[in-house]
Amino acid sequence: MPELVVVCGHPRPASRTLRLATAVGERIAKSRGDETFVTIDVAELGAGLLKPDDGATGEALLDVQDAAMLVVATPTYRGSYSGALKVLLDQLPPNALAGVVAVPVVTAETQPQADHAEAFLARLLRELGADVVDFGLTAIGPELADPDGVAEQYTTAIIA
Repeated sequence: MPELVVVCGHPRPASRTLRLATAVGERIAKSRGDETFVTIDVAELGAGLLKPDDGATGEALLDVQDAAMLVVATPTYRGSYSGALKVLLDQLPPNALAGVVAVPVVTAETQPQADHAEAFLARLLRELGADVVDFGLTAIGPELADPDGVAEQYTTAIIA
């Protein structure tokens, strides 16, 4: 059972959003004294997200439900989170994230876009029962060139 699970909802593999989410996961895991965590990249699940009996998607959903802490990352699409992330999370039963601490991570081109998407993502995670941290991480344009620096600054703020 994974303590920490990082979920990236970017539909493209190896995205900047994935790099940022992984950097946040690394720092949170290290602060908890355990440098291991599970990473779920919806881009790797691909069309399996839409198949009811897809094994990889089923495993991903079990990891999400069994986590003590989730880092959930998404790029901003039309002022909200990605559809691929929504497809994954819609497969969870009601209150599947009860007792799970969730950290929303949002990437965007502008700060207003990021703020709106972060609010929508936090609302979705709360709807699933998660205890969402007081403020999620939003990163825009130029900040995405240094995911480690952004992750370090953010995790220092939420862990302190």
